[in-house]
Amino acid sequence: MSGPREHRLATPAGDICWFEWGTRSDAPSVLLLHATGFHARVWDRVAAALPAGTHIVAPDHRGHGRSYRPDTLADWGASGDALLPLLDHFPGQRWVGCGHSMGGLILTRLAAERPAAFVHLILVDPVIMPRAMYEAAASDPIADDDHPVARRRARWTDWQAMAAHLGKRLPYSAWQPDILADYCRHGLLPAADGEGWELACPPRLEASVYQNALHRNPYEWLGRISAPVSVIRARSGERANALDFSVSPTWPGLGAELNAVRDEQWAEHSHFIPMEAPERLAVVIAEAGAPADVIGD
Repeated sequence: MSGPREHRLATPAGDICWFEWGTRSDAPSVLLLHATGFHARVWDRVAAALPAGTHIVAPDHRGHGRSYRPDTLADWGASGDALLPLLDHFPGQRWVGCGHSMGGLILTRLAAERPAAFVHLILVDPVIMPRAMYEAAASDPIADDDHPVARRRARWTDWQAMAAHLGKRLPYSAWQPDILADYCRHGLLPAADGEGWELACPPRLEASVYQNALHRNPYEWLGRISAPVSVIRARSGERANALDFSVSPTWPGLGAELNAVRDEQWAEHSHFIPMEAPERLAVVIAEAGAPADVIGD
């Protein structure tokens, strides 16, 4: 499959950048939603592994990539609402949605707000916790204090230097090399002062996501999802800290809570499943969009 076409969609809050492969047909299209701190082009290898001609749309979330930058990304639900104009840009289109990490939670928001649009949701380690955790955090104020992610290196001489540096350590060293290259190549923008390159998702905005992960309760809308749901989680284990993604950060009971038609643990992988197993994930996506008689062959 050839490279994607880049588009911009004007919305009341700002422009959303999105990428498109293939052309619309009678078959469901595929919507790919990336994780916190990433961008739409980390899906390039998944898109390449899908059947030729598949119509695919992958947006940069607000505050990420080349989409508009709000002051904070504390409200995960609002990040989902920011993409509703993109869905409405394709009236009558049916979608197989696949969301990774925060992108999985955002996908549930879209499916709740536009239930007729989705034929299947694939939630890849979507970082959704038990209901009680959100209820306990309901009165917490929005956090904007210092956070380790806010101090991550933001400036690089070029994407190759970024890839060479990150590729020497986990989790990046476990990714497929081409995906690490895509992450770095498309994850930098020219620095504002003209000297080198800087992260397209500013560390302070990325930090606001992590700091406020429990600020918006997805159980406000999960009950409105009507499409079949698949949940895929990474290996189990005790997390060393909130930024330890060597194991799954998702509640193990989520599949049962959502009556998932597919509830799997890919125990050989970390939280970064799309970066470690894009071809295997592409098979799941293709199966979700195929007619029942094709899947049964």
